[in-house]
Amino acid sequence: MSDQPVDASVERAVPVRVPPAPQPEAAAVEIPPFGYYHPFPLAHRKPRVVVKADLLPAVSVGSLVMLLGLPLGWLWSRLAPAENILVVQGGKLIPVPLESYHRFDDLVLFVLLGLGAGLVTGVAIWLLRERRGPVVMLAAIAGSLGAAWLMKGVGVAWAGGRYAVTAAPKIGDVVPNAPVLESAWVLIAWPMAAALAYGALAAWNGMDDLGRRLS
Repeated sequence: MSDQPVDASVERAVPVRVPPAPQPEAAAVEIPPFGYYHPFPLAHRKPRVVVKADLLPAVSVGSLVMLLGLPLGWLWSRLAPAENILVVQGGKLIPVPLESYHRFDDLVLFVLLGLGAGLVTGVAIWLLRERRGPVVMLAAIAGSLGAAWLMKGVGVAWAGGRYAVTAAPKIGDVVPNAPVLESAWVLIAWPMAAALAYGALAAWNGMDDLGRRLS
C-alpha cells in the first residue's frame, strides 16, 4: 500500500496549555526546632520510693501482724502432741518407746503453721494497693518475725499449762511431757514465707510503682 500525499492546505491543531487544577490549601504544620528527631530523648521518669507517707501505716501493719502470733500460739498448743514418759525407780523419767518422735512433730507443726501464716500475710499486705512498696514490706517482715516469737512464747506456756501434772506421780505411772520447741530456727518460717509471697507478687506485677496509683 503506497503512502498517500499530505494535503498542505489542512491546518494543524495548535497545542493548548491546560492550567493545573487548583489544589486545596494544606494545613500549616509546626515543625519542632530540631525536626521530628530530638537529639536528646527525654528519659522515662521512674516514681520514687515513698517513705514518710508510709511510715505510720507500716507501724500499724507490723503491729497488727505481730498480734496474729497470739491465736496461732494457742492453736499450736492445742495441736502439738505431748511426749509420754514413764516414772521408774528413783523418780527418774524415761520416755516411752517411739514417743520421742513427738518432739520433732512439734517443730514441724510450728513450721507449717508459720509458713501458712506467712503466705497469708504476704498476700494480705499486697492487697493494700495504695501502700505497696519496700517500707510496708519490711514492716510486714518485721511484724512476722515478732509474731513468730510471740507464737513460740505463748504457745509453749499454754502447752505447759495444758499438760501440767497436778499430783505427784508414782512409780510406773505414765505422765505427759508438755510440747517444747528445741530450736530457734523455727522463727524464720513466718517472715520468710511473707517475704517470698510479697516479692513474688511484686515481680509478677511488673509496674514501676507496683500499681499504687488507682488510675
